[in-house]
Amino acid sequence: MKIASFNINGIKARINALPDWLDEADADVILLQEIKSVDEAFPREIFEDRGYIVETHGQKGFNGVAILSKLPLEDVTRGLPGDDSDEQARWIEATVIGDQRPVRVCGLYLPNGNPTPGPKYDYKLAWMERLQARAQALLAIEEPFLMAGDYNIIPQDEDAKRPEAWAKDALALPQSRAAFRRIVNLGFTEAFRARTQGPGHYTFWDYQAGAWNRDDGIRIDHFLLSPQCADLLTDCQIDKDIRARDKPSDHVPIWVTLDA
Repeated sequence: MKIASFNINGIKARINALPDWLDEADADVILLQEIKSVDEAFPREIFEDRGYIVETHGQKGFNGVAILSKLPLEDVTRGLPGDDSDEQARWIEATVIGDQRPVRVCGLYLPNGNPTPGPKYDYKLAWMERLQARAQALLAIEEPFLMAGDYNIIPQDEDAKRPEAWAKDALALPQSRAAFRRIVNLGFTEAFRARTQGPGHYTFWDYQAGAWNRDDGIRIDHFLLSPQCADLLTDCQIDKDIRARDKPSDHVPIWVTLDA
């Protein structure tokens, strides 16, 4: 089972570039973030024509997440539990029925949190507390599941080309990193680091200041696997070359393969 995660930074902006990647990646399941579209306006056809079931949790002009699957989906839920007043579309879950076993997948778009200090950073930290609570609830079931997407967290300095440039940013503040570590330390495996060590691996390059040409990137898109899911992991890679294509997102896809 190949599962890819991709912050596309607007489905309308990426509508011409996405089909080529979809055909090349040939993923069984795709988690999209920042679709920036209401559910009714999402261009389902380009995915359904390729055999994908489409489940979206959209929002006009901002945020928005989706699950696309060539495999059967069950128990699709939308919204991160813990705050009924939260109207931001940042979380979607479903159980994917694999050839060998089911896997629960959670697609997320974690708040950016800037500027700090301020209400946006408070919202980020509160959202991460809710994420930790949901993670604990899913771990208690003791079945394979993963949480993947744009975490807007630079876990360590080696995950940035210029860590000093991000030292006071919400993505790398000590409180942000500590909140991320608390979740990982519940028993998750960070899939990319389970397969690849060392600096120089990024999933995001800003559009400004020639960041891509200078490889001035950061790694903020992650797969966290439950213990039962980590046992199934066979690979995790970043599709870096997608960033060099015409009208790219500022993120690139990251994917895992599971023995499921």
